[in-house]
Amino acid sequence: MTATEQYIEYLTRMKSGELGLLRQHAGQGLDETVDGFDLFAGLWWPLRAKSERTPRREVAWLIAKLYAFRPIPQAPGEMLARQLARCQPNKGPEKKRFSQRFDRMLTRPLGKIEPHLRWALNLLASKDLKLDWIKLTDDLSIWERESKRLEWANQFLKTCEGGQPC
Repeated sequence: MTATEQYIEYLTRMKSGELGLLRQHAGQGLDETVDGFDLFAGLWWPLRAKSERTPRREVAWLIAKLYAFRPIPQAPGEMLARQLARCQPNKGPEKKRFSQRFDRMLTRPLGKIEPHLRWALNLLASKDLKLDWIKLTDDLSIWERESKRLEWANQFLKTCEGGQPC
């Protein structure tokens, strides 16, 4: 099991009270509060001590907050961009606005993407869709690479109506 898989497994086993504590730190950086840092240290450091391949701190903190916000079930292969394509309106100005919002998300640096990902998770939750949290974590770990953002754009564009890959 990879370090990312272990981290996601740990998040999925958290109790509702622990998730509630994480939700209180939405939008906050890791170093903004002592409580937030202490909470994160308890999540991340035990895994980091076992493996240097543990997701980097800022990504792990972001994923922890996002999972606490919307604990959508883990499902391998259900990539966020593809799931969002399944949520988009079929036509009209709503479809155009949706695509523009997705495009804006792709342009955000990692430190400013949290609100956009919260929007995306709300959409997935409203449609009872699942998410590959492991893949999302790995993708965000290399978010600075233009190739990763292009991959998301291609996944989004190549998901046809009905939600199946084209």
